[in-house]
Amino acid sequence: MPTTSPVLPSRSPIERSPCMCRTILGGPARRMLPMAAESASKPSIQSFYEGLSETGLVRRLLEIARDEDLGPDRLDLTASVTRSESEHASARVMLAQDAVIAGLSAIPELLEVFGAEVKVTTALRDGDRAAKGAVLATLEGPLDQIVTIERTILNLLGRLTGVATLTAEYVQRAGPGVEVLDTRKTTPGLRVLEKYAVRCGGGTSHRLGLHDAVLIKDNHIAHVPTGELGSWITDAAQRAMELSCAFFMVEVDTLEQFRGVLDVDDGLVDYVLLDNMSPETMRTAVEMREEAGSSIKLEASGGVRLETIASIAASGVDRISVGALTHQAVTADVRLDIGTDR
Repeated sequence: MPTTSPVLPSRSPIERSPCMCRTILGGPARRMLPMAAESASKPSIQSFYEGLSETGLVRRLLEIARDEDLGPDRLDLTASVTRSESEHASARVMLAQDAVIAGLSAIPELLEVFGAEVKVTTALRDGDRAAKGAVLATLEGPLDQIVTIERTILNLLGRLTGVATLTAEYVQRAGPGVEVLDTRKTTPGLRVLEKYAVRCGGGTSHRLGLHDAVLIKDNHIAHVPTGELGSWITDAAQRAMELSCAFFMVEVDTLEQFRGVLDVDDGLVDYVLLDNMSPETMRTAVEMREEAGSSIKLEASGGVRLETIASIAASGVDRISVGALTHQAVTADVRLDIGTDR
């Protein structure tokens, strides 16, 4: 059902609290409930967007989008010389291809940031799958304001819808029973909205950044002898328990390293990332975990493609992180058609 969103009242960015990251990801901070325990259910698309918006990063992103188009004087020269401010117009935002929608939730705040006295009515919701020709939203207001904001709206919807559409394809090919996650391989400055687009496509958000979760990677442990890995990780995990982090994860690229992680007391490590392993090797890791009676969740990563994700999922891992969701997504074709009231 269409929903009408008036221009929002002005508000300042909300300071991020220590536990906000875990609220977005779907549970309380680590010191309250370790991720080794069953985490809360994945938040709804709308609540996920609201959590991201509360960080203030969405607002800053939209302000940059405004400033790069209107400049320091907030000026649209073309609109100024065409003298169209007295014209009232209605515009339709439409898909020119089949796609999974993402980005509609950001339009009301984008209009506010631009200072546009334009009303938006959405015909679909983020996460909906729509066919070529579908109307996503209508805009009503002064013609000069609609043409000023047109390109920014299309850029935003096109980019995020492209990410959501590619994510949906990865999720479909992975099949049920395994989560498909994004990574930090995002467009600089666009991360929060690209992660939102992944959620719209049926994927799951990984850590938002370096500030909300611990992920010990190969370069962190390059100096640690394999035989000492277990005790080294134990010390790091115990220190992490004092922090408000969403989870504690360790990356391994050999089964020998993984065996060292299994020696750590159960519950200290939430996830192990199996980096660039073959499906056969990952299947062995799954068997090792089961034999050890460990609660660790296993995540596959590295070189995941549409052609390989099904075989990776079949190995028995719990999660698959895919950098391609954001760095290989193609911008969707979204268009805006304007009519004027005479």
